[in-house]
Amino acid sequence: MAESLLDPGFLRRVEQLDIVSRRIFAGQIKGQRRSKRHGASVEFADYRDYSPGDEPRFIDWNIYGRLDRLFVKLFVEEEDLHVYLLTDLSRSMEFGEEAQNKFDYVRRLSGALGTIALTNFDRIGCYACSTAEERVFPLTRGRASMWKLFRYLEDLPCDGETALQRMIERFTQRFRQRGVVILLSDFFDKAGYESALNLLVSQNYEPFAVQVLAPEEVDPSVQGDVKLVDVEDGEYTEITAGKALIDTYKRNIRNYTAALRDFCVRRGVGFLSTTTKVPFDELILRHLRRAGLVA
Repeated sequence: MAESLLDPGFLRRVEQLDIVSRRIFAGQIKGQRRSKRHGASVEFADYRDYSPGDEPRFIDWNIYGRLDRLFVKLFVEEEDLHVYLLTDLSRSMEFGEEAQNKFDYVRRLSGALGTIALTNFDRIGCYACSTAEERVFPLTRGRASMWKLFRYLEDLPCDGETALQRMIERFTQRFRQRGVVILLSDFFDKAGYESALNLLVSQNYEPFAVQVLAPEEVDPSVQGDVKLVDVEDGEYTEITAGKALIDTYKRNIRNYTAALRDFCVRRGVGFLSTTTKVPFDELILRHLRRAGLVA
């Protein structure tokens, strides 16, 4: 249950937050976000000129009588936000310390973000994928769904290879209502991340990429003759891990993360890179706030 993923006291703290959207998405039922559309609620906002096809019942006939021009009333409409949590299920996500590997960290992050969304009456949907696994949590709404979300997260497996393009393609086929898409992965996909993120942008979702790495991936402590095995496809290489090679590796991992960040900035995708070493409450209450995902 929830206690195994997030401390109940911390859950109460994140319930005070909100998922931030930089855009307005048309909702299906009334929620807590407000956008200006014509004729939906009782709170008047503005006028605009009448156009053929507009509802005649929203014409202000008093203004017509004074000005002999047709104007349509605009109202403030409350809309629900759709929040999607996309999780990388590949075997590389299990890398890290036994007490908290990348996958455990991502599941806790999903639980916290899902709690924030459900508490604010947003609709949430989840999709998790690798080349070997696919798990779906259908769109739902309301605090009563929180326990279902935690059970879904606790039951997620890790297997297969990273498949970001496949994940996004199948996600966009299943969840067509636009909204905020939070993609949680290490982004170690040999096929690259560019086309997957481009697809989210081109389909008019609002993506936010969260890269989660293990401290050992950023600052490895290996020395001497080492056989490195890819946990996803079994490929291996033998190296002699000296200072020069380790320094080159560190520089390459920094450059990879910087390239991912730059790509996201150019495409208008929100981005945050973190390691499991960052205290979880600090990640949510400080770093994600600073990155603009929650407020």
